[in-house]
Amino acid sequence: MNFKNVRRILTVCLLLLLFSCKVSKTEKTASEEYVDKVYPLLDTENSRWFYFSSASRPFGMVNLSPDTQIDGAWGSGYRYNTDTVKGFSHIHAWQMAGLSMMPVTAKADDEKIFTDFYSKFDHKTEEIHPGYHKLFLDRYQIETELTSTTRVGFHKYNYQNSNSQALLFNLNTTLGPCDNAEGSLVLDSEKVVSGSFKMTPTSRRPKALITYFKVHFNKPVASIKKDNNTGNYLVTFEEDAGELMAKVGISYTSPENANLNIQSELNHWNFDKVVKESREHWNKLLGRIRVEGGDKKQQDRFYTDLWHALQGRRIISDCNGDYPDNTGDNFRIGKLPLDKTGSPLFNHYNSDSFWGAQWTINTLWGLVYPDIMKEFTMSLIQYYKDGGYIPRGPSGGNYTHVMTGASSTPFIVSAIQKGLISEDLDKIYQALKLNHMPGGIMAKAGYEHETSIGGGLDYYLDKGYVPYPLPVPEDEYGIHKDGSSMTLEYAYQDYTLAQLAKKLQKLEDYNYFTERSKNYKNVFNKNVGWMSPRKVDGSYSDNFDPYQYENGFVEANAAQATWFVPHDLEGLSLLMGGKKQAILKLNNQFVEAEKLGFTSGTSHDAELHPEYSRIPINYGNQPSIETAFVFTKLGNPELTQYWSRKIVNTVFSDLSPSRGYNGDEDQGLMGSLAVLMKLGLFQMNGGTEEDPAYQIGSPIFDKITIDLNSDFYEGKELSIISNNNSEKNIYVESAEFNDRKLDSFEIKHSDLIKGGEIRLHMTNSRHK
Repeated sequence: MNFKNVRRILTVCLLLLLFSCKVSKTEKTASEEYVDKVYPLLDTENSRWFYFSSASRPFGMVNLSPDTQIDGAWGSGYRYNTDTVKGFSHIHAWQMAGLSMMPVTAKADDEKIFTDFYSKFDHKTEEIHPGYHKLFLDRYQIETELTSTTRVGFHKYNYQNSNSQALLFNLNTTLGPCDNAEGSLVLDSEKVVSGSFKMTPTSRRPKALITYFKVHFNKPVASIKKDNNTGNYLVTFEEDAGELMAKVGISYTSPENANLNIQSELNHWNFDKVVKESREHWNKLLGRIRVEGGDKKQQDRFYTDLWHALQGRRIISDCNGDYPDNTGDNFRIGKLPLDKTGSPLFNHYNSDSFWGAQWTINTLWGLVYPDIMKEFTMSLIQYYKDGGYIPRGPSGGNYTHVMTGASSTPFIVSAIQKGLISEDLDKIYQALKLNHMPGGIMAKAGYEHETSIGGGLDYYLDKGYVPYPLPVPEDEYGIHKDGSSMTLEYAYQDYTLAQLAKKLQKLEDYNYFTERSKNYKNVFNKNVGWMSPRKVDGSYSDNFDPYQYENGFVEANAAQATWFVPHDLEGLSLLMGGKKQAILKLNNQFVEAEKLGFTSGTSHDAELHPEYSRIPINYGNQPSIETAFVFTKLGNPELTQYWSRKIVNTVFSDLSPSRGYNGDEDQGLMGSLAVLMKLGLFQMNGGTEEDPAYQIGSPIFDKITIDLNSDFYEGKELSIISNNNSEKNIYVESAEFNDRKLDSFEIKHSDLIKGGEIRLHMTNSRHK
């Protein structure tokens, strides 16, 4: 063989090797799943009842997971540092909890099991990813596996001692935010049981709610025993080997619908199939954003944040569209409108407040998940049709009046301005307007159920601000009666309603609400340079301290809340002496806040700490989470880029049970904020103005690809490419969109949804 032939053979072999490597690399990339990047244990040392999810679908009615703490809405549910399982419950929602089941080894005559049934477990034998949870109960030597569909929990138990298989139904117990009472369980057939229990009222959800359930087993029931002391039930099974499996359907309307949910969503016993389908469900949603660059930890944390942005708020309607309507004097079963095939046009939801949503899910959902934003908007409007006004946080089909103001207005207006809602706009406007007028939800303080004076709306309309403190008797109703914060919220929310009035050519209303939106000026004390508590006589509070927590400001101090003027930051800067002075003031706040890590400790309750509460900027709660992007709106985008990167690295980069959001993760709000800051996209006005603008920040990834939903937007993909991106190259020297150089660091919604490419040129030095 001559040298030329040898060289040809070697060349061919090398090419084949390179091709093989390339194919292997491609196959590996294709097999990677976003669900495997999620770290479900994030911040679980500090979580609250509705925070943790494992064996759940996005926004699922069933939120199946183990509970290690059960007493109270805070500090309950799955808490990482507690090594004892107290049951597997199906409902972890805003002011709702229920259907706790515990696999045990017990005979029918076991009396102690009703009060002594907790079991230790070890995290080393635990496996968790979205849609699946597996752990081993040491006491009973039971391997437990959990998964679910949207409305049905699916259990699989492998008993080492197969001769005493049993399940304990804790239907009368304290569970998270409420007590479960009046529980009952009956045998329908040899392998089916059904029952119900009542979720008792809470201070936030004032009406009780009955939950119905149906359970199908894969083997016959041997006995059902009720304990007269606890009111709970022990279900035992025939003494045979093999796994015990249970399909648990729930409904808030009837036992028949609980069974219908099982028949519709889980008509087989293939556990692995459901786990696989759940992974696919999560992957499909998580995969709407694909990131390249950064390290593994950054990517894992990103998809964990995105996972949080798609959970917490729960479906309450059955698969046939029936739902609990608790908005009136008497409970009724409501029925959602159906499409031509008989399927509901949308789901109905249980939800914590939309307080702070203008800087979080408004933007993320509106761009990446417009289908979800539309559905939630339609659900909020359904509450208006049933109960007479749009809620700010419904629970159990009931109004809760959580937090303050008319926080749903910016959310719905944003959905309309982005073209997600286009029908019945005049009716929707009238519904929103009702909340901004006397007797509407703006007039109610937090959890003020029976009256409408604690919100101080009459003072806001008469004096242009809400006093702090409110005089008696107004001060006796509800909570969160911090007048200066209320004034700032109401002014911004009035601005958003004015934008819808303008769109609908209601010029008189537009002028009226625009004038009201300027009321923020009435709580700015020029003598001290801050928003301040203002008394009913018009004077400002003596001995003013800008760092005193909740002194006229809801879950904030004056330094944090002063910047809550997203609709008129230029006007705010004029009150401070101009943009230069305002930028200097805010930058100094960030310098000081950095010393405390930009948050008030690592959990929500730490905000009351004497030192932590005095932080000038708090990225652990909603009131000041827009502040990094204030710099861009005032003409200094470099400071936005600098501080937003600092916040991401300090607050939103942990990947451990001990930290994560360093405060209050209210059902996806902080998770979606973290996603937006890492994407380098933000909307100061919450997307409520005509043709909403996105402000550009400093993306942490080299390339980000967002799939645009073809049902709503004409474009296919939106890419954000950051050339020369690194930990040091955090500044955007210049930006182009579809090869057109941008004159500012803003892009209109109408441009983004056509798709294309944002190209950012990164540098390590400020260019201005």
